[in-house]
Amino acid sequence: METMTTEKTNVARRLAITVGVVGSLLLIPLIAMQFTNEVKWNLGDFVIMGTLLLITGLGIEIVTRKVKSAKWKFVVCAIILFILFLAWAELAVGVFGGPFAGS
Repeated sequence: METMTTEKTNVARRLAITVGVVGSLLLIPLIAMQFTNEVKWNLGDFVIMGTLLLITGLGIEIVTRKVKSAKWKFVVCAIILFILFLAWAELAVGVFGGPFAGS
């Protein structure tokens, strides 16, 4: 019985850490907007980037809990991060020229 409680506590703690890291990363453009006109994010930008970061963080969390091999953990996490960077680049500057391109 104690293991279930400890396991739930660990999952809740790791989820809180993931959400905290995402929130901290979103503070960077928010603070930058106070000091320069170069950074111009609106609410939609924060929602989209927060969603991307949260999905990435939760995906990595699931991989670290479910995949046993360290090699496969690294490979799958690298693929998840690569997909994040591709989506970020497309939304920022339109690397692929898709309908969601930033420029």
